[in-house]
Amino acid sequence: MTAAADQLAAPRVRRDPPRPTSKDRYALSRTLKYAGLIFFLVVVLIPVYVLLVTSFKGTGDADPSRAWALPEVWTLDNWVTAWTALSPAILRSVAVVVPSAIIAAFLGSLNGFVLARWSFRGADLVFTLILFGMFIPYQAVMIPLNQLILDLGIPTGVPTLIMLHVVYGIPITTLIFRNYYMTVPHELIEAGRVDGAGMLRTYWSIVLPLSVPSFVVVLIWQFTSAWNDFLFAVFFSSSQNGPVTVALNNLANGALLQNYGVSMAGALFASLPTLLVYIVLGKYFVGGLMSGSVKG
Repeated sequence: MTAAADQLAAPRVRRDPPRPTSKDRYALSRTLKYAGLIFFLVVVLIPVYVLLVTSFKGTGDADPSRAWALPEVWTLDNWVTAWTALSPAILRSVAVVVPSAIIAAFLGSLNGFVLARWSFRGADLVFTLILFGMFIPYQAVMIPLNQLILDLGIPTGVPTLIMLHVVYGIPITTLIFRNYYMTVPHELIEAGRVDGAGMLRTYWSIVLPLSVPSFVVVLIWQFTSAWNDFLFAVFFSSSQNGPVTVALNNLANGALLQNYGVSMAGALFASLPTLLVYIVLGKYFVGGLMSGSVKG
């Protein structure tokens, strides 16, 4: 009896549940992170799914009420029709974006080098005025810009669009190159000066070979901006000499308005070049941005 009473009288030891270790917390954090990324990936890919599925549907099947359903009959007729309508405009877009991106990148590189490494009186004011062009909305200057184009006699279409994208691309390209050139060791510039190299020689022989990361960033940026432009294209070109954005708008609002499959196929054709650029050069784009991330 005494032993039994002592056992009953003994206090019970409370055992707390085991605390999660740092390894468990890390596993939970990683799981939540990947779950969030998958969720946002699905949200982003939903429009792509609708575009892709609808582009393979026939005229009667491509109805908004059945946007989520798979095609009853898979067909490539929409793709053939869209390519026939858009292929000339796609070539004109290439003729616009390639020279405008290269010219704007080269001019921005020169401006960035001078403003970063060749000090002169009023350099900060000049840099501020150049950057001011980034904040002027296109709509605010469209009418005077149109009058200027008419007074200069520049043909509408590809030549005008090249000039406009070069001019409006200079502020952002100057900013990117200036920030990048601020990271170039000053000793390299001084070594060129000691060897008797002037400003252009220093730029061509020393700075330009080091500028590949920034050129990748600028070319991708300019390519995307010029390819996706619609406002300049609508004002300064027509369906006969305009880029793919104008042709796509005419395709969606023209005689094929009720054929959603053709419109979706055309949208995929129009977005494919920029998508390929980012897929192929995306890692270089991020690396180039990081290489110039310094305070100017």
